[in-house]
Amino acid sequence: MIQIDETIISMELLDEKFVCDLTSCKGICCIEGDDGAPLEAEEVEKIKEILPLIWDDLTEVSKEVIRLQGISYIDGDGEPVTSIVNGAECVFTYTDKDGICKCAIEKAFREGKTDFYKPISCHLYPVRLQKYHDFVAVNYHQWSVCNCARRLGGKLRVPVYQFLKEPLIRKFGTKWFEQLEIADKELRTGMSL
Repeated sequence: MIQIDETIISMELLDEKFVCDLTSCKGICCIEGDDGAPLEAEEVEKIKEILPLIWDDLTEVSKEVIRLQGISYIDGDGEPVTSIVNGAECVFTYTDKDGICKCAIEKAFREGKTDFYKPISCHLYPVRLQKYHDFVAVNYHQWSVCNCARRLGGKLRVPVYQFLKEPLIRKFGTKWFEQLEIADKELRTGMSL
């Protein structure tokens, strides 16, 4: 483990390799799972605000779920998560012309319709954050649907944290990320002695 400020970072972020391979997995992480994507409180409000901007990209089934229960619900841990269709698929998923599942929120961002990229938990995946009283644990989550991402990351030799540079900076800031890079370099130098 590495500590930077109020975060405790799993060594797996440095040791494991990962690069999303959407052509292989087809974005299955958006449509598989037991719960929706974790949301921060301010994200719930932001998504409600931009819902009209993404509404036309949502499936009819997703629209019906949102009409019935809203854009989110409280999971078994008492935390807000995105609403899901049929116990698995995020309501904000759409399928592109190549058959790849993608995020309607991210699509709106890329089209310049909103300044909200997408929920930070989605942007950070395969990293999961766990809040404790005095710190946040930054952990690597292994899920079998991402086997192709681990293979591609291994082939390209890209550590998890380097693949996630943009969302890690979005969440923790540039200085935090630079400290993580320094820690990685120092650990690698120490290992080679």
